[in-house]
Amino acid sequence: MNREGSGTAGDVESVGGHALVGVVVASHSAQVADGLVEMALQMAREQAPEIRVIAAGGAIDGSLGEDPARIAEAIGEADAGAGVVVVVDFNGAVHASRFAIENLLDPALAERVRISGGPLVEGAVFAAVQASVGDNLEAVLATAEAASSYDKHVAD
Repeated sequence: MNREGSGTAGDVESVGGHALVGVVVASHSAQVADGLVEMALQMAREQAPEIRVIAAGGAIDGSLGEDPARIAEAIGEADAGAGVVVVVDFNGAVHASRFAIENLLDPALAERVRISGGPLVEGAVFAAVQASVGDNLEAVLATAEAASSYDKHVAD
């Protein structure tokens, strides 16, 4: 599992003295999650080098799938105190993320976690960039979800 975007142990990532929202990419594929984390970090680290964007992809054995324990661990790594937005690829990732939040996290942390229903790629990148400027959990979540209406101007 790729652990990108974390500061040194014990660091609190912040912009202007405020903790940053973290982002977890929960995908059925470890390679997809790792690549997307790399892309999001390339875009968000310009504003906030300390941003936490963490991959949680694939099953424990390396096959396609989801692992709630891996997602819970990623959420813990992504949290700097301002909460975490989890972006997901398919329905199974939603269920695994919900299980992780409801059953594997400390209740205080679970209260600061949101699952985005937005698209995986745009949602992860937009959320990371929004988090990097210091926006709060609900604003980062809204940005990830609004990515579903992002116009790529294909018809132009």
